[in-house]
Amino acid sequence: MDLPAIDVGVIPEKFEDVKVEGPSFPCDFFGTEIVHKIAQALLPGLASACVDNTTESVILEDGPDTEVSDHPFDIISDFVDDFASSKRNLFSRVSGWLLSERREDKIDDFVQEMEINSFWLLDRRAAIAQTLLKNADFKNTFHCNMNFSSAEELDEHRSNCSFRSMNCMNEGCNSSFCAAHMEKHDSVCPFKIIPCEQQCSENLMRREMDRHCITVCPMKLVNCPFYSIGCQSTVHHCMVEQHQSDNLDSHFLCVLQVTHKDVSVEDLKQRVEQLKELLSPSELAEAKNVRSLTSAVKNLESKLGPLEVTVPKTVSEENTETSDSVAQIPVEAES
Repeated sequence: MDLPAIDVGVIPEKFEDVKVEGPSFPCDFFGTEIVHKIAQALLPGLASACVDNTTESVILEDGPDTEVSDHPFDIISDFVDDFASSKRNLFSRVSGWLLSERREDKIDDFVQEMEINSFWLLDRRAAIAQTLLKNADFKNTFHCNMNFSSAEELDEHRSNCSFRSMNCMNEGCNSSFCAAHMEKHDSVCPFKIIPCEQQCSENLMRREMDRHCITVCPMKLVNCPFYSIGCQSTVHHCMVEQHQSDNLDSHFLCVLQVTHKDVSVEDLKQRVEQLKELLSPSELAEAKNVRSLTSAVKNLESKLGPLEVTVPKTVSEENTETSDSVAQIPVEAES
């Protein structure tokens, strides 16, 4: 596709002559982030104008009651949108290859075509973005408005200007920003080395933090290995062995409750004491999960023999004991 053989630039407006007393040396520093953002927005804006002219479509998104923002980027974005809708007959040479696609796809394709052909280079768009920003940044939030009477004063100011451009010092990061935003960037830079959020001893890049915390961090929270059979504890990964050692009795009891479902807890607790006496240190070291501890318990129980169970009393036996106790109560003779 042949692009329109025109050059896009800023047409300076004619201003009335203003008398300036003495020489003026203005600072020309801008917020690099917003300049780049505006420069990036100019190309899609131009592409929108091309596409809308080709398809002869009208896109109306804002109504008369739309709230007006005073942010420079919003002001310039509105300006670009107005440009795209008002220059509908500017690029009539664009061919009909765009007509069969959705508007958003057409715009993306046109932007890509202009970038491939270096139709409007980023540095030229950045120069225009600075001019637009200077005229839209009414609060001087994104550019320096300082003027000086000598070049020496300007040079001294530029070395400390809060809008001077800086590069991130974190290894691997290629971001650039104005000095005023250094702390803000540093607080979110994905390449900054920071301590582990879960307070382990590791220091790692911020962008690797999530993966570290859920995979290899020794301080990540995990369920007890015996969670599935009753131990509902959640412990740090590095403390699992200590937890198992401290809660050996309860883990034994959990295993026995699975294998002896109809036995009372009191009888199982007695069995736990018997098992602990027979459990060797090597068997204890290997019993780190449900399967291994269950196997160890079965082996030990085969040595101990059948489990002694306290037989619960029947209702008739309880009634008999009650009757006997009532019969033994002396009855006073009637007077």
